[in-house]
Amino acid sequence: MMFAVANQKGGVGKTTTSVNLAASLAATKRRVLLVDLDPQGNATTGSGINKNDLEHSVLDVLLADIPAIDAILTGSGGYDVLPANGDLTAAEIELVDMPNKEQRLRQALQTLRSRYDAVVIDCAPSLSMLTLNALVAAEAVIIPMQCEYYALEGLAALTQTIDRVRETANPTLHIAGILRTMYDPRNTLATDVSAELFSHFGDVVLNTVIPRNVRLAEAPAHGVPALQYDKNSRGAMAYLALATELLRREKLSKKKED
Repeated sequence: MMFAVANQKGGVGKTTTSVNLAASLAATKRRVLLVDLDPQGNATTGSGINKNDLEHSVLDVLLADIPAIDAILTGSGGYDVLPANGDLTAAEIELVDMPNKEQRLRQALQTLRSRYDAVVIDCAPSLSMLTLNALVAAEAVIIPMQCEYYALEGLAALTQTIDRVRETANPTLHIAGILRTMYDPRNTLATDVSAELFSHFGDVVLNTVIPRNVRLAEAPAHGVPALQYDKNSRGAMAYLALATELLRREKLSKKKED
């Protein structure tokens, strides 16, 4: 299964979700690849890899036809990483004139399908050519979001983009779930927005919620996922629950297709 973790709004927990979901899936004995598709390279550093010391990165894979396998490194959380750094900002300009520009990531990852049970793609906080590449490559989208006033507005734009990609380039693409992050049930606004999410999207909203948790915030500074930093923390346990819920949902959706 290939997941894109996407939301054009920044600061909603995309990278935290990508890193910790990859670690949680790896903890279930699955072979996992984390693809860092954000020029900030935070998923790379959060996985214990020095983003300033890369021989090859995802940029080389997208632009220079370097096989993805040649750029993959081993992360600190028991999964592999296709890393990124600031050089990836060049991709937006370079991809524009390339043939099959929105298919570059899908083509690159095609050769790796038999090597991994799950691929998690960390997207940049924009609906850019890089995010479009992720949506064309992925089978399912995880949408992390904070339960805030403007969150629903951005969600509408993202779901429209997903619909367009499904209609034009990737008919199998679907929303794996909307994930509520940094959630505090004592916050009235959070519970109100949460209720509105369920009324608009129903079952698409994941049952798992990611709480505000200091261990989740501290782990990236140590270059490890929360599961390695403090496996008993509320944040680490929540991401293990998320992995279990996603695996169950995707299994059920495959049974319905069969």
